[in-house]
Amino acid sequence: MQKASSIELEFSRKYNRAHAQQYLHKHSESLARRLSHWRDEQIARESLKLAGEPKVVLDLPCGAGRFWSLLAEQQDRVILAADNSADMLNVAKAAQPQELVSRITTFQTSAFDIDLEDNSVDSIFCMRLLHHIKDTEHRLALLREFHRVSRDTLIVSLWIDGNFKAWRRKKLEARREARGHTGQNKNRFVVNRSDLEREFEKSGWKVVEYRDFIPGYAMWRTYTLRKEH
Repeated sequence: MQKASSIELEFSRKYNRAHAQQYLHKHSESLARRLSHWRDEQIARESLKLAGEPKVVLDLPCGAGRFWSLLAEQQDRVILAADNSADMLNVAKAAQPQELVSRITTFQTSAFDIDLEDNSVDSIFCMRLLHHIKDTEHRLALLREFHRVSRDTLIVSLWIDGNFKAWRRKKLEARREARGHTGQNKNRFVVNRSDLEREFEKSGWKVVEYRDFIPGYAMWRTYTLRKEH
């Protein structure tokens, strides 16, 4: 198996300063995006409650700080925020309110090789990463690294099958392949639910509960997991 510290996925190289700026404004550029962000926040709050309102949280990847204000709603929460992209971190710190930024410890690191000691945080808050990871081997490496760093829970979102959007995406990709357009949209992937939950178990996580963005329709699912020792 490839060492976790040597893993660098192709999609991670795109997050330069220009892309980070685009990502910052992405979730507020239309009514549909703002409603989507509202639903993401609703699910995140519910997931944090399911995780027992953890006191020390690692937001990884933190992106442009989209969830920082939500994480900071608990006044005594200690927030660590990390990203593989230095540009993304710089954009986040410049864009978010400085009184909020002052509460957060930021650092650059890979999710496959987190620059923290074992059992350093109560929970890892991982939104919008796993849907970029195609290979089981890479997902297991990531989940095992999360298991090393978190002493209790993990909140993670990704695309899963068994819903209308996943069915439609599969049909669309089949048509593209039939036309020879095999290079499009290959940095985001739908995962089989049963396979994924076996990967959770194999890497030492137990499913507490999950929340679907729109049950039966949308691909996004957010799992709250608890560490098994």
